[in-house]
Amino acid sequence: MDALVLGPGSASLSRNIEDYPEGIIIPIDKPYRWTSADVIRKVKYAAIRHFGKKNLKVGHAGTLDPLATGVLLVCIGKATKLAETLQSHDKEYIAGVTFGATTPSYDLEKEIDRLFPHEHITADSVADALPGFIGEQDQIAPLFSAKSVDGVRAYELARKLHKEGKTLDEAAQELIRTARISITELEMLQFDTESSVKAAVGEGNETSASSRINVTDNSALGLPRAVIRMACSKGTYVRAFARDLGEALGTGAHLDSLKRSRSGEFRVEDALTVGKVIEILTA
Repeated sequence: MDALVLGPGSASLSRNIEDYPEGIIIPIDKPYRWTSADVIRKVKYAAIRHFGKKNLKVGHAGTLDPLATGVLLVCIGKATKLAETLQSHDKEYIAGVTFGATTPSYDLEKEIDRLFPHEHITADSVADALPGFIGEQDQIAPLFSAKSVDGVRAYELARKLHKEGKTLDEAAQELIRTARISITELEMLQFDTESSVKAAVGEGNETSASSRINVTDNSALGLPRAVIRMACSKGTYVRAFARDLGEALGTGAHLDSLKRSRSGEFRVEDALTVGKVIEILTA
């Protein structure tokens, strides 16, 4: 890969995009409550001004949900041709999973829709269930997902249906898809019997956090919670994993946090903030 990769030590860029014949790759730590498109709009605007090129191509390699943070690979110029290859690489996530309740989106974007018995959930029971998810498997994508259905993102269509008062079941058969995925590593990093973790509404808020992205706070319920590290193939939905893990344990579950800690060779420790990228592009 001959594209220039911006890292923590990067300070400036030439103003001539031709000086980067293979393009530029920027590992960005996507802020909380930003959509991937929010990041692209911000970077593209600054990049166009920096390079003085109105038709400059800017894209990303792998969407992150609005309530997720972590590595989002932004490609500029000819590096956009690498997006598909970069997206195909394996990923690593750090996921917070709350047990005993479900939400329609399988994360904190929607209010709890059902409570489940959870007294039997322990650190040992969660740890014992994890090996059953290792390997290749068919995964049903969440209805509130980034998958495209007739050119429309499934989560956008699902939100539209929700606002119109239509039940999601009416559209489920058209939207739900299964995919062959592979989970190679699962490790429980932490377990709390009565979690009081609050939604990190302000985390990573760099002035452009989308006000249309709702965040619920379920911390007062004191539900059990686990933090799990997952290494998996592209196309794996961690929200769907949380759903399936809850079902395997005889309860409900949803994500309360998610960080993409690695995408291929790019780790979150080496990613830049949006602010740092804008600083480089305006220097």
